[in-house]
Amino acid sequence: MKKIEIFEPAMCCSTGVCGPSVDSELLRITNLFDTLKENEEVKAYRFNLTSNPQAFVVNEKVLNLIQNQGNDVLPITLIDGEILKTESYPTFEELGLSDINNEKGACCSNSQEEVKVEANTTCCGGNTGCC
Repeated sequence: MKKIEIFEPAMCCSTGVCGPSVDSELLRITNLFDTLKENEEVKAYRFNLTSNPQAFVVNEKVLNLIQNQGNDVLPITLIDGEILKTESYPTFEELGLSDINNEKGACCSNSQEEVKVEANTTCCGGNTGCC
């Protein structure tokens, strides 16, 4: 079983729709993790510095990176305890998950295309359940 862990910077929510502008990368990674909830071969965890500070302290690799490089190194992605990527979120391909089907809708696409969501709206207008 593959274990994916993402250690994220401090933020108020994981979806990216809580501020004045929508963060397409947070929408993408939220959709990815929603998709992985149903996958029995992958365990995926997200740790936010605001709500899960202890996870950062107990993971020696993550703690060392932050101490040496500062918070700009976040997000940090680990696969089975090994660092895969820092400073940006991984793609499906980088995680080795390119075969996972995404049925959540175009707004929360797993593709590399920019997610287009109008400001002051909820993701996909609230009609697909992707956020």
